[in-house]
Amino acid sequence: MNILRKIGLSIFLFSMGLFIFLIFATRFEVGNEQLNQVATALGDKPYAPYVIRELEQIPADKRSSKFSYFPALNQSLNTANEKIAADKGVSADLIEEAVAALSQNGTTILAEAHAGLSNLLPSEAGKYIIDNTGWMIGREYADATALGQAVRDEFQKKSSEFTNRFKVSEGSIKDIKFEIVKATSSGFYWKNQYLYFLLVIGLGIFGGLLYILPKFRDGGAGVKHNGIYHNSSTNGGLIGILTGAFLIGFYILLYFYHFWIAEWITLVDPISQLITGGPASRWFMYGTLYTIAILVMGIRMFAKYRHSRYHQVRTISIMFFQTAFAYIIPEILVKLNQPYMDLKNSWPLNYTFFFDYNVSNHIDAGNFGIWMLGWGIALFLTGVPLFTYFYGKRWYCSWVCGCGGLAETLGDPYRQLSDKSLKAWKVERWLIHSVLVFAVVMTGLVLYTVFSKESTVLGLNSFTVRSIYGFAIGSVFAGVIGTGFYPFMGNRMWCRFGCPLAAYLGLVQRFKSQFRITTNGGQCISCGNCSTYCEMGIDVRAYAQRGQNIVRSSCVGCGVCAAVCPRGVLSLENMANDDSSRMSDVRY
Repeated sequence: MNILRKIGLSIFLFSMGLFIFLIFATRFEVGNEQLNQVATALGDKPYAPYVIRELEQIPADKRSSKFSYFPALNQSLNTANEKIAADKGVSADLIEEAVAALSQNGTTILAEAHAGLSNLLPSEAGKYIIDNTGWMIGREYADATALGQAVRDEFQKKSSEFTNRFKVSEGSIKDIKFEIVKATSSGFYWKNQYLYFLLVIGLGIFGGLLYILPKFRDGGAGVKHNGIYHNSSTNGGLIGILTGAFLIGFYILLYFYHFWIAEWITLVDPISQLITGGPASRWFMYGTLYTIAILVMGIRMFAKYRHSRYHQVRTISIMFFQTAFAYIIPEILVKLNQPYMDLKNSWPLNYTFFFDYNVSNHIDAGNFGIWMLGWGIALFLTGVPLFTYFYGKRWYCSWVCGCGGLAETLGDPYRQLSDKSLKAWKVERWLIHSVLVFAVVMTGLVLYTVFSKESTVLGLNSFTVRSIYGFAIGSVFAGVIGTGFYPFMGNRMWCRFGCPLAAYLGLVQRFKSQFRITTNGGQCISCGNCSTYCEMGIDVRAYAQRGQNIVRSSCVGCGVCAAVCPRGVLSLENMANDDSSRMSDVRY
């Protein structure tokens, strides 16, 4: 069995090494074939001809690797924008002539002088400037110099506004870089993508399963956590640090620099073509790897908790909801010309639910889109509190949620690393409820904008606030920290400290829920297994020693504390009028 595990580990590490190597093995070409592909990717965008002309100028010595090609690509895009500004805008010389024409009266701009600019500035940009500076007519300035400077500043601003319509915008530049990188990439990988799909994805899955399967033959009853503090990968050692560094790097590239990982994204094109009928996006790639991780590590959960029917059923539920509801069904909806939606993902975790574009997309989709809007509203208003009342947070956090699913499968080896200190608990309470308040305020501002068409209220710009939330919470906290810190601070970093839906569920569970973990203090031998393996940082042993039921808003009801208890002290229960139905199958 040890030999089989070593073979499986070797195969998996080979596939991972190849996966990492891919992003450094590309060179670039800008011949006619590649430029035609760029033109196809950019379509009829006004900046396309400018970008293509600049790409042609990138010298061969700058195309040997990403480290030299990407700076050259940045320079090409900047130069394209400069030429667009020169061609589409109003030159500095013409603006100076306009300043002179409007300054003839000294301190006031006359209507006749302003109207006469149409002969001086006959271009589209000139017309835009004239149409949008009429408010300056009749204004008094201190002197001719002040008037001239005001005109100069305003005309330059309006010229920039006009030319920005044609430029490569900051908001889309990373997507444009990604399309250019795909179109101009060359090398062995780009000619053999299906082979690499088998070598990386196929062998990675096979190696992982080969490593896991012998665990089904481990003898003896109970959950095996043997040697977990003597393993460099699970005790914060070097392997754990390297794993965490890889995960953090992956999320940074995924969220902020996805043009760097075009190879990783296109690697799953075969699956994307099968499901969506088109090439993979970065989010499809992420969803694919996310789902594969849950499915493969879910097999590990079956092996580890094979003596607990509760954990087996819970793992099946996690795997089903991730694969069907989070991965396949949203793509089917898009193929049916319906809005993309994970039907199990509730606000405020789904913080974009009330964004104007999302609401518009659902309304424009017709009856079914409107039904999906109603479903989402009903889910967080009635579904979440109702299910939480009867079953606690566990119905969602440990059985349905994709974030919880990844934490329970891929993150399970790191659950013992969660901080159980009182200080951590205080930080947790302040942080997670602050994120919930942030989500509520942000959503309130968004709804105000949707209904009033005004973007600012009480000095806060709704677009700025939601942008900050998306960056700080949706990307950095939930992704980079939430998953990247598994090997450092445990597998429920996001669920414990940041998830606004977990905070909402926790408030209901704490004050209005029949769920709790009951204890039989007389049987407790203070071994500490329960506290050690609590992924939410709860000192379960302290409750057990006092014979006190555990009703904590942070508890996700995973049941591992009960599964690792050698004396059967703990039990997950739904209690009504002090009538309990003991779930003894949670224990081994």
